[in-house]
Amino acid sequence: MTAPGRSRRIFLRGRGYDPGMIAIRIAASLLVALAVPAFAADTLQPGGAISPRGTTRPPVSRDADAETYDHCMALAKSDPGAARDLAETWRSRGGAHPAEHCFAVALIGLQQYKQAAARLEALGQAMRDAPVSLRAEVLAQAAQAWLLAGDPAHAYAAGGAALTLRPDDPDLLVDQAEAAGLAGWFDKAIADLDRVLKAQPDRLDALIYRASAYRGQSQLDPALADIDRALQLAPDSVPGLLERGNIRGLKGDAAGARADWLRVSLLAPGTPADDAAKANIERLDVKPDKPVTAPAPRR
Repeated sequence: MTAPGRSRRIFLRGRGYDPGMIAIRIAASLLVALAVPAFAADTLQPGGAISPRGTTRPPVSRDADAETYDHCMALAKSDPGAARDLAETWRSRGGAHPAEHCFAVALIGLQQYKQAAARLEALGQAMRDAPVSLRAEVLAQAAQAWLLAGDPAHAYAAGGAALTLRPDDPDLLVDQAEAAGLAGWFDKAIADLDRVLKAQPDRLDALIYRASAYRGQSQLDPALADIDRALQLAPDSVPGLLERGNIRGLKGDAAGARADWLRVSLLAPGTPADDAAKANIERLDVKPDKPVTAPAPRR
């Protein structure tokens, strides 16, 4: 499944990767988890290994940890190398899970996606005393980092672990469908998106993704039905227009495909979607008698 309009950035519920947004989303829960003494928590060692409980450390102030976490996450956005160093020092002083999380996010900023994904996955497994929803969120972040690393199979496994904790979460199901589609498992992607759309029939991203998955299976009629519904809901959706142009091109509707791709360029000039639309139009002009499609840039 070519994900409509999606660039290689980490995602939290379909939003662009931003370490600051990650901090806002889960900082409070991570710091609440420090209500137990620091020596009582499993911790991650370099390389993702887990050290046993019972390693005594000096007690830490939760207020100080909250301040350190906020500073570390801000650095992860502006200076990920400095954030990594801070997280490493903080971890040696008993920073526990918040320090581990900041370390992993800093690695994402440094484009060390595989290492970040492995650390996030190990962290999610280690946080046995944390709320289930928080563990699921960290595992979902691991899945998204695996996608950045170009490993959708690992992403699917990590996302599956998150879904065991929150099995009916529609956002996790959409993320899981993306991983399945990028791995070429279109049937799995459609099954996950069917569940989402049963509960939320007008969910725009799910409709666009399912259309893309149907296209991947050469099921162009249901693909067109989904994308037409998506564009009824959001007529100026750039990912939706790009995807409909792809589907129309494959169905031999050159005029319709051209109209959608021209609309993409009008709405989103200078973007990856614009580049893809222009490339498709150029191919259409070169070979007007053949159905044309090009991978939509990932959002």
